[in-house]
Amino acid sequence: MLASAAFVREVDGAGECGKTPIGSAASSLSPCLSAAGNGRAKVPATCCTKVSALIKTAPKCLCAVLLSPLAKKAGIKPAIAITIPKRCNIRNRPAGKKCGRYTVP
Repeated sequence: MLASAAFVREVDGAGECGKTPIGSAASSLSPCLSAAGNGRAKVPATCCTKVSALIKTAPKCLCAVLLSPLAKKAGIKPAIAITIPKRCNIRNRPAGKKCGRYTVP
C-alpha cells in the first residue's frame, strides 16, 4: 500500500490521461500491482475492469502510468505490465501498438 501511495504521487502531471488526473488513474490501477510485477500472477477481475475502462477512454494514459519511473520503483515491470490487457482477454486492446519501447501484445 505504501508503494502504491508513492506511485500515485510520482506520476502526477503527465497529462496523457485527459481530464482524469494521472494520479487518479494510477490509483485506480492499484489492484493490478501484483500482476504488473509477475507474469504468472492471476490478474484480479477488478484490475481487468479498470484496465479495460482506461483503454477505452485514454490508452496513452495506461502507458504513462505503467512506464513511469515510480512504477518501476513499485515493482512494476513494464514488459509484464503491458501484457495485462491480453491476460484479461480484453478484445479491443491496442494490439501491435507501442507503449514506450515496448510493444503491447
